[in-house]
Amino acid sequence: MTLLIAGVDEVGRGPLVGDVVTAAVILDPQRPIVGLADSKVLSEKRRMALESEIREKALAWCVARASVEEIDRLNILHATMLAMQRAVAGLSHRPGLIRVDGNRCPDFGGLPAEALIKGDSLEPAISAASILAKVARDAEMVALDGRYPQYGFAKHKGYPTAAHLEALAQHGAIPEHRTSFKPVRRALGLLP
Repeated sequence: MTLLIAGVDEVGRGPLVGDVVTAAVILDPQRPIVGLADSKVLSEKRRMALESEIREKALAWCVARASVEEIDRLNILHATMLAMQRAVAGLSHRPGLIRVDGNRCPDFGGLPAEALIKGDSLEPAISAASILAKVARDAEMVALDGRYPQYGFAKHKGYPTAAHLEALAQHGAIPEHRTSFKPVRRALGLLP
């Protein structure tokens, strides 16, 4: 029997706005996916094509998140761990091993897990998870841009770019901004 490996990754720890999004993927060895790589090195067009193929061919996948409220209440690290737990819990198959991109893992209810630094370029299941999470979060930022075009979310995806910080200073924070992050607190007049 083949060991089912779930790859887990996150997107959105650094941005000032929106949920942190995670994904868990168990690939099907009988249905290989060519071209899996860290989502950050792929073009948007290639990510979109791979995202569809992953959803179609993977044995199991789940995209999960932790909300802005959870990020502000727990902090970004703990909210990310919670979102990772939700992604694994949402899988339709129970993995024999969970590999998480990075240097730490949450508790997955006793399932064996290991952290893998640069895992999104070393473990295909983590690469697949990074692609699902990035496509999902990017789509959320494009939708948010439609509601608040003055912030430029479709371009910078919520990261603290000069354009985002300038828009934050000019227009203030929206409910989707993370009020526990210093640049947002500064824009709200809560920091000098």
